[in-house]
Amino acid sequence: MLTLISATPSPYARKVRIALAEKSIPFVLQTEVPWDSTTVTPRYNPLEKLPVLILPDGSAVYESHFILEYLEAKFPEPPMLPDDIDGKLAARQVEVLCDGICDAFVLLFMERQRPEEHRSQPWMARQQRKIDGGLAELARIAGERDYLVGNRFGLADIAAGTVTGYLSVRWPDFPWRGRHPNLAELSDRLEKRASFRETIPYPQTFRDRIV
Repeated sequence: MLTLISATPSPYARKVRIALAEKSIPFVLQTEVPWDSTTVTPRYNPLEKLPVLILPDGSAVYESHFILEYLEAKFPEPPMLPDDIDGKLAARQVEVLCDGICDAFVLLFMERQRPEEHRSQPWMARQQRKIDGGLAELARIAGERDYLVGNRFGLADIAAGTVTGYLSVRWPDFPWRGRHPNLAELSDRLEKRASFRETIPYPQTFRDRIV
């Protein structure tokens, strides 16, 4: 059986968990805090990042976008990508956009963990611009569609739903909902799906210092 090493608030890991659920693939969930000294993550991923998918033979697949490619190749039904090439590329582009928003937020979040006198305001402002610009573009792409790409639920919706869910957990006072009501509506609709309800993110506590 597959094993997924995951961090509970991680939007990257949640993407994989949702895809596994949507494809009805059985797996064992192993929760870790990758920053803690007790983590086994380096044993399976030399980049020391989660999520990591451990295969039955003990080998590992890592980086969320590649894990999703692996799952799509090995477990093609139901498909998480459109049938046509342009649709596939559009869905991947949405995933890149959403991952970029998450990357910028993680960098901003980590900078805020430093003592205030050591924080770089220009660095924080740059990450904030990435978040704001990324969400504006995601809202433009979403428009009033039922699905971000094509005519069925898929990877683009998973990516969009996990980034908005992550912001709701990690940054509840950030006013993205008021700025982009169509994204808020999309997020609320996605969170009603079983795969989203079963993977609601929540913060973890760092046992070790990270700065």
